[in-house]
Amino acid sequence: MDWGLVFSAVNLIALVSWVFLIALPRWPILLSALTYLGVGLLCLVYALGLIGVLSGILPAGEGGADFTTIEGVRSIFSSDVGVTIGWTHYLAFDLFVGIWVARDADAKFFSRWVQAPILLTTFLAGPLGLLIWLVVREPRARSRRLS
Repeated sequence: MDWGLVFSAVNLIALVSWVFLIALPRWPILLSALTYLGVGLLCLVYALGLIGVLSGILPAGEGGADFTTIEGVRSIFSSDVGVTIGWTHYLAFDLFVGIWVARDADAKFFSRWVQAPILLTTFLAGPLGLLIWLVVREPRARSRRLS
């Protein structure tokens, strides 16, 4: 299997999804498509790759699939299949978090100008973008609970 092609395909799915999430109006059909076609497709690629590695169908590096030691995880990521599966994991979770941030921000009436840099940060550095969103949203979320 050409793992470079799979890697490029999951990157394209994620990039297109993020551009749509940040730039287009958030119609319910678009958010559903991003969730089920974007995140869902990435999750499917990840699941098939992970099952392939864990079952031994796909190569998992020199020492096989071992998630219990740093050497074992390093071995998994030393193969193209391991890097592709790991990267797809990041892409799927970051996109899922980005969709949640966008929906939450819309529900709390944050402008798209406030949302865009947070979503871009989530795309580029997932946990950092999520942390920024949690800090930014807290005062408004707290004030809405007290009302």
